[in-house]
Amino acid sequence: MARLKLDPNALPALSAAEAARLDAMSESEITAAAHADADNPPLSDDELERVALARKVRDVRAHTGLSQARFAAEYRINVARLRDLEQGRTKADSAMLAYLTVIEKAPEVVRRALSGAKR
Repeated sequence: MARLKLDPNALPALSAAEAARLDAMSESEITAAAHADADNPPLSDDELERVALARKVRDVRAHTGLSQARFAAEYRINVARLRDLEQGRTKADSAMLAYLTVIEKAPEVVRRALSGAKR
C-alpha cells in the first residue's frame, strides 16, 4: 500500500463536473452519500472523542512552542505517551487532562514547581 502525502500548496481540486454534481445535491443527499461510502465510514463517538482529545494535547504543546521531545522532558511526560496521545492512539485520562490544562494556563508555574523537584 502506498501512502499519499498531500502538498498543502497544491491541494487536489474538484473537476467542474464534480463541483456541479456536488452543488446539485442537498445537505441530506451529501450526508447520505458520505454514510454510504464503505471506504470512509463515519467516526464513532469514541473515535470522535479520541480525535478531540488528541487535538487538545497537540494544541497545548503547540501553545508552548516546544517540540514533542522538549515538551515531554520539560513537563516530565513520557515522550512515547505524548506521541500516542497526540496521534489519538490512546486517550488522556482525567489526571493528564487536568495537568495539560494547568500547563496551558500557567506553564511557568509548572516549570518552577518541577525545577526543584527530584526526578
